[in-house]
Amino acid sequence: MSDIGDWFRSIPFITRSWFAASVAVPFIGKLGLVDFRHLLLDPELIFHKFHLWRPLTATLYFPVTPNTGFLYLVNLYFLYHYSTRLETGAFDGKPADYIFMLLFNWICIVITGLLMNMRLLMIPLIMSVLYVWAQFNKDMVVSFWFGTRFKAHYLPWVILVFNFIIGGSFVNELTGNLVGHLYFFLMFKYPMDLGGRSFLSTPEFLYRYFPNRRGGVSGFGVPPSRRPAAQEPARGGGEGRHNWGQGFRLGGE
Repeated sequence: MSDIGDWFRSIPFITRSWFAASVAVPFIGKLGLVDFRHLLLDPELIFHKFHLWRPLTATLYFPVTPNTGFLYLVNLYFLYHYSTRLETGAFDGKPADYIFMLLFNWICIVITGLLMNMRLLMIPLIMSVLYVWAQFNKDMVVSFWFGTRFKAHYLPWVILVFNFIIGGSFVNELTGNLVGHLYFFLMFKYPMDLGGRSFLSTPEFLYRYFPNRRGGVSGFGVPPSRRPAAQEPARGGGEGRHNWGQGFRLGGE
């Protein structure tokens, strides 16, 4: 148990909180402590009965059954893996910026869910984070299951197909990918690469509560697409590399 506790405490704070909530809420519904129907997104109950908790619980809840358990575990792993890499990589020392990214993506996903009558929002938010990670590392070659290798730029779309095969739908994955693309385009691509107006910026109150840990100015100073691409062997690892540029196997440790 101490090993599990040490591993859990080693997860960066924002990812750890999100991961813990994404484990606790589904099991609360599974054990019947709360009727799972109270955890789903329902526009009528939100606007007419003021069930204001539903947009949050719908993002953290996933029905765990013999048919959905594997899909839940796979996406829980994606949450842990890619959120950790973003929080300790591109957003290292910038908790306010990372929280703002999650809030922006979450709000966009909730709006989309209300318009499209989506009941569960866990997978879209996870996929939006995965998409942002893939954009930061788009030229890195990653290894997927069965020995397939490709650039990280294609990873969100490969996982979309993978989840469609095991889950029977791709709407959640597509929503997450599009929201992740919207964030990355407005925050980085358009203002930094294309010289356009900056439409997104982290609110100052988030910096007051979650200040940068490494000094300097708040926010991002260079577009991620201008960072030198990491030259990675398929197995990853090695010294002198940034932790946002390490190779990995999705099915490994």
